[in-house]
Amino acid sequence: MGKYNRHFELGLEDLELIETALQQAKKDLSLKRLRILAQEMEDERRNAELDDIQTELSETHELLGRLHNQKVFYRPRKVGTPYVGG
Repeated sequence: MGKYNRHFELGLEDLELIETALQQAKKDLSLKRLRILAQEMEDERRNAELDDIQTELSETHELLGRLHNQKVFYRPRKVGTPYVGG
């Protein structure tokens, strides 16, 4: 059995691309959820599909949160330097 690769060589652009793709996937899932809510179908089938979409939305949202929490945000340390937050 193979071992997991624990060393990744991803650049900032790679991570930005992954984050953008996850945000697009989250948007697509949200739109799919809205379409299902607008359709008329059996309650059991609708609830099953909505549960699946909600699970995937939650997983995507949590992954985006983990990526965000690993970022290091810059703030100047020099006293007297104005800091403009955005």
